[in-house]
Amino acid sequence: MTENLLDHGGKLDHNISLYGGLRSDWIDLSTGINKSSYPIPEIPKWIWENLPDESLIEEFQRSARKFWKIPDNAEIICSSGTSMIISALPSLFDKGNVDIYKPSYNEYETAFRQTGWNISARNANARILINPNNPDGKIWHSDKILNNGKLTIIDESFCDLVPNNSLINYANNPGVIVLKSFGKFWGLAGLRFGCAIGLPETLKNLKRRLGPWPASGPALFIANNALSNHGWAKDTIKRLNNDVITLDKILIQNGLKIIGGTNLFRLIFAPNANQLKNDLCKKYILTRTFPYSKHFLRMGIPSRDDHWKRVKSAFKEII
Repeated sequence: MTENLLDHGGKLDHNISLYGGLRSDWIDLSTGINKSSYPIPEIPKWIWENLPDESLIEEFQRSARKFWKIPDNAEIICSSGTSMIISALPSLFDKGNVDIYKPSYNEYETAFRQTGWNISARNANARILINPNNPDGKIWHSDKILNNGKLTIIDESFCDLVPNNSLINYANNPGVIVLKSFGKFWGLAGLRFGCAIGLPETLKNLKRRLGPWPASGPALFIANNALSNHGWAKDTIKRLNNDVITLDKILIQNGLKIIGGTNLFRLIFAPNANQLKNDLCKKYILTRTFPYSKHFLRMGIPSRDDHWKRVKSAFKEII
């Protein structure tokens, strides 16, 4: 069960071994990662040669507070990716029942089960909300957030796509932790950088667990540069808004039903999702299916003109 729950997109090397081709032949649309990632700035040599100092951390935090509109009394803890935070959190709070909306990002259920929690909405000690949700794109609203001071994790890994829907203002409530990621909207999954935001009392055990340097200097420098570039963010939101309309037209023209998603991916209903994924793999186009559904197929957004042409052609030939 655990192995299935840890199912992810990607795994391009594995699919190359099954279907052939070179890495350069494939279009990987399985992960919901922005394929036009934030451009990496030149990193000063001293950042590579030294442990992250306070000035580097403080510069990032100033940029983060402004960009994400973080409440003044909330603290920001950086780490080597949000996955590190997700795996740590269940062991830092009293065990009980955890309410996880489904379908949802599978790492939460795995992490909580492995540390002795029960997955149940009844008398829940903790709640997990993905905003927007992965894979159906559900947006959560304020009347469904607070859990009487109990642990509430709001994962906003995709929320930089729709900043007006952020629930960051709830980070100043006891028990609430908001997570931010650089792997999706910013397209920097390999950077392995994420943040937990909440009141110091709520985050104190996580801060102890992660230790003094949970994020690298280069990651802090790049993240600070990205969050300071408001123009890039606005332009990227506009581009993705247009790109997802293009993908929707292709899917609809080929008789496929769109049942959810964000502007980085679409969730498609297919009578046999695994077969559709297999047919696309034969065209060297990788998409994502889910172990809990025979009908869900998730597809990311192409970023190059030649990739758009290949996707459009592939659907015409398959369907």
